[in-house]
Amino acid sequence: MVIRKFAAIDIGSNAVRLLINNVIEHEDKPTVFKKSELVRVPVRLGEDSFLRAEISENSLARLIKTMQSFDLLMQVYGVEKYMACATSALREAKNGNEVVDKVEKASGIKIEIIDGKREAEIIASTDLKDVIKNDRCYLYVDVGGGSTEFTFFENGKPQISKSFKIGTVRILNDLVEDSVWDQVKEWIIRHVNPESKIEIIGSGGNINKLHKMSGRKVGQPLSYIWLNAQYHFLNSMDYEDRISELGLNQDRADVIIPASKIFLNAARWSKAKKIHVPKIGLADGMIKTLYYKN
Repeated sequence: MVIRKFAAIDIGSNAVRLLINNVIEHEDKPTVFKKSELVRVPVRLGEDSFLRAEISENSLARLIKTMQSFDLLMQVYGVEKYMACATSALREAKNGNEVVDKVEKASGIKIEIIDGKREAEIIASTDLKDVIKNDRCYLYVDVGGGSTEFTFFENGKPQISKSFKIGTVRILNDLVEDSVWDQVKEWIIRHVNPESKIEIIGSGGNINKLHKMSGRKVGQPLSYIWLNAQYHFLNSMDYEDRISELGLNQDRADVIIPASKIFLNAARWSKAKKIHVPKIGLADGMIKTLYYKN
């Protein structure tokens, strides 16, 4: 048995994450991917990028310190290879490439700014065999701070993907026009197979938190009815009450509502009644991409 360590750094619009995976290789057995460590830092680059079109010096300093910390952690864990990807916040900031260069000089971490199509492809490469059944269709919905990636699965395989500029940080700052929602609705309806039973697979920190709040067991899906009721319940509470009474982190207590809205609309437009929450996303896809590439 050989245990190798790979890492993925996901630089999103709301938070920056480091995922360290143990990759266990057995002779004559399938390779096993097991999460070893997950660190999340709420830098929220999207507020700079979407409102001012550039990353501020303060956010840059926080990002550099985060990357330096991640570099030390990867050394301590003995990480063999890493992959660092930045999504909508850095790709839309006019100083995005400059930020990437400064981070690499200060921390040694090389960051790749990926477009929405590449992001959707990496997400779709995650292992969903425990969730997907060949006799059903699925709409994979990965909600981020700056964008949401949608992928339709049929016969157990991804068929088509699309990234839209609808994210939790954008919605909080009133940066999503009705026309964008209309585009998402039209795209979903156009690709739904009316003859097939469709279910949603939800990805991202907010749907993971909602699943935990529901009290459901691992592998048990959320229902559209429960999510709709929870959305209205959360929306009826003040931001401070969501923190003090529900125990939500400050950077989760605001974005969880627009995230719920995105999932509810996706379910409504696709006519899905169930939302599976396998707790995998971009970072998991990066680990798989990195491993099989090597």
